[in-house]
Amino acid sequence: MSLPTCRSSPGVDSRSADERRKARAHMNFSDEVRSAFRRGETDTVVTMSEAEVARAAAAGDFGGEVEARYALARVAIRGGDLRAGADRAREALVVALRSGDRRLEERPRHVLAAVARMSGDLVRARELYRESIALNEALERPETVNSEYHNLAFCELGLGNLDVARSLFTAGRERVFRHGWDDFVPYVCLAGAALASAEGDPGRAARMIGVTDGAFAALGQVPDPDDAADLAAIRAAAMEALGEAGFAERYAQGRDLRPREAFGDGPR
Repeated sequence: MSLPTCRSSPGVDSRSADERRKARAHMNFSDEVRSAFRRGETDTVVTMSEAEVARAAAAGDFGGEVEARYALARVAIRGGDLRAGADRAREALVVALRSGDRRLEERPRHVLAAVARMSGDLVRARELYRESIALNEALERPETVNSEYHNLAFCELGLGNLDVARSLFTAGRERVFRHGWDDFVPYVCLAGAALASAEGDPGRAARMIGVTDGAFAALGQVPDPDDAADLAAIRAAAMEALGEAGFAERYAQGRDLRPREAFGDGPR
């Protein structure tokens, strides 16, 4: 799952003018490149990120360089090259560690956990997600903590710990709806589809896939690579169980549901 854009805490800004300038450049790039990635504009992300790596490295802008290398890692993973994704993430982590700013470690560490998960090393991925949760709790980033719990839940599901996964998914869904974290809503729906599939209910899985696709479309986004892989696997299993016509019928029912309705929480 994608991580939310980081927000600075309010208060007196004691940074130098140069530090503030670098921070503004980093945030502008971060917002733009993350939006392009979510829209599926891979070529744009690569062009922007390669230029930003060169600019930020020359300017000593650690934050900009980490963000750009992180973006390149995500592109590699979306293209199915997990090794390259891990390499780019490690490069980003080296820059983050050199900066001495622990906040910059969060995104490359997230990618390394995602690579472990997508590679099938769920025990290692679980460990890395737990470390990421601890880091983001220390940084007081509740949205990112929620995102990493979502990813941890998928690890638990893959390891056969259905009750643990169900509990984590439910808690995450409640946080998303309670706090109005709209960018997370499609992933909540994806979690519902995954649970239905794991519980042996392909009809409900198909409906939740419809809800999930609708939620992504409403935001003008596409799933992150690890979530896209999960969604594709759930879709394939449901279609095999229901047949093309049966899947299409239940999928259409899901597209007509709003996320809260799909979970029995009423219209929104």
